[in-house]
Amino acid sequence: MTDIRIGSALTENGNPIAAHGKRSVREALLRQFVEKIVSGEFAENATLPNEAELTQQLSVSRTSLRETMQYLSALGMIRSRTRAGTTVLPRENWNYLDPLVLDAVLKFGTDERFYVSLIEARQLLEPAAAALAAAHAGARDLLHISNALEEMVEANSRDNEAWSRADLDFHTAIINASGNWVYRQFATAIRAALLASFRLTNRASQSHENAIMKHRAVFDAIRLREPEAARQAMMRLIDVARDEITEALRKAKS
Repeated sequence: MTDIRIGSALTENGNPIAAHGKRSVREALLRQFVEKIVSGEFAENATLPNEAELTQQLSVSRTSLRETMQYLSALGMIRSRTRAGTTVLPRENWNYLDPLVLDAVLKFGTDERFYVSLIEARQLLEPAAAALAAAHAGARDLLHISNALEEMVEANSRDNEAWSRADLDFHTAIINASGNWVYRQFATAIRAALLASFRLTNRASQSHENAIMKHRAVFDAIRLREPEAARQAMMRLIDVARDEITEALRKAKS
């Protein structure tokens, strides 16, 4: 177990965070701790300096520091124990779906385990959601799915961000159309993660025309009230996404 040395007060845009308002100090302190942990500057299993040292070195109040540590603990990023001190936990404990953690993960590179885990979750959830949508979707649900698909067609390869957001809307609309509130809550929780994965796969896509065709196959099966066909079409679509993520991550490493 190694010790972490913090040489000076944390800054944001070159300015000491202690110069901010009380709430801003807490937010900036938390964001920077998250980024330093995710980036590896604060390594897994390393021991943080004690509270007195941190407040002095970072020029922040004990209250701001304690609230930050409590939040980091809730995120699964640190553990504080009497006598043993505060240690940085391994990545498998982190709450990757928290916006702060997710932003840092995306900022400091592509974490293959994160994207693979997301694809595996989608393979379980989305085919089932598509089948339920084929059985239960109403006219408004079909309109939302159709509109998202048309936005994908209009964006095509010309605007990756518009394409990715339309892709997100398409998949979200299908999950909402399933009528399953647990699926809906899950989709809300992973919305930012899904958008990040779509940005990655859409950049790696070799054929937007083929992608449109596969998305349209899912919509057609739902529209025609064919649950098993919708399930299979969604499985094929996510299989393609898995291949594209694998390729994108391979290129990122090379």
